Amino acid sequence: RVLCGAARASGRPPLRAFRASPRARSAMPSWVIDRYGRNDVLRFTRDMVFPIIHFPNEVIIKVHAASLNPIDLSMRSGYGATALNMKRDPLKLKSDETEFPLTLGRDVSGVVMECGLSVSYFKPGDEVWAAIPPWKQGTLSEFVVASGNEVSFKPKSLSHTEAASLPYVGLTAWSAVNQVGGLNRNNCSGKRVLILGASGGVGTFAVQLVKAWGAHVTAVCSHDASTLLKKLGADDVVDYKSGNLEEQLRALPLFDFILDNVGGATEKWALDLLKKWSGATYVTLVTPFLINMDKLGVADGMLQTGVTVGSKTVKHLFKGVHYRWAFFMPSGPSLDEIAGLVDSGKIQPVIDQVFPFSEVPKAFLKLEGGHARGKTVIDVISKK
Repeated sequence: RVLCGAARASGRPPLRAFRASPRARSAMPSWVIDRYGRNDVLRFTRDMVFPIIHFPNEVIIKVHAASLNPIDLSMRSGYGATALNMKRDPLKLKSDETEFPLTLGRDVSGVVMECGLSVSYFKPGDEVWAAIPPWKQGTLSEFVVASGNEVSFKPKSLSHTEAASLPYVGLTAWSAVNQVGGLNRNNCSGKRVLILGASGGVGTFAVQLVKAWGAHVTAVCSHDASTLLKKLGADDVVDYKSGNLEEQLRALPLFDFILDNVGGATEKWALDLLKKWSGATYVTLVTPFLINMDKLGVADGMLQTGVTVGSKTVKHLFKGVHYRWAFFMPSGPSLDEIAGLVDSGKIQPVIDQVFPFSEVPKAFLKLEGGHARGKTVIDVISKK
């Protein structure tokens, strides 16, 4: 994805590629926070520092649309700050500086404006999408900088608003199902897959992904989301409010794969729903990794996390099932594959509501209210 500058096929003079940003620009509109807290910490500014290309594999993207994810609510409140600050400054070189002002937002769909010297896969004017890792400045801004290997060409069949709803949830589901869970288009056919918390952003994507690969999908959600999940391809939809969920699921045949977006007490009984000694796998996206580091510090938090996942993995291995944790992983090549599924009609965006850039705080409140059916999207170039 990122090749040497000499290989650039565009024929432009190589020095132009290193120009970090238009010289007339030094600031841009952005939504930032200056401290952690509730929604009142969100602040609009026209004076956010314009992003600069620091590494030759980076690109600057003009943001056309962004979207919100639960991690944005968590980061606004300070969750994970210990781990993210360590990632931002692992050698503690900036002891006098803080992470503020901090821009939230992980998803972006937009247009490439500038490229670093070694970027040959993209050129200015390309329409792209990406999910920016949580330790970098986010996308609720006019421009954002990203590594070339985090970026992919936007699906041609989607508008920027539609495209912005997918990268973060798509890559989180892809990480859980494919990279951690080991499912792919060649081995998924006929497998019984259970998705707990199926009506959220990750759940709606995961249902479509494993269905596209030929799995039999059972989705757990509330009754008012059942029509949506059936439309997305779920074979069975179980309403967790209509009775004892554990009993309802035990009445069904055993599963080959479980994706858990819910966590909590669910984990105590969900693994019993897997086929034993068959390679069946349970993957959860609800882990204590960041909260352990916030509470215990980096070293003790990592140690506690390692002990927890190690003991659970071994315990369940003796019972004949695989237990795994999964996390969001930025990946342009994975987004390439997701774009292919989108453009072939196998995966569609699920959008609950679109807000103009001026109403970012309202979008956060909408997300905080819960029970959204799909994603909350921000139209960044809207003039409203």
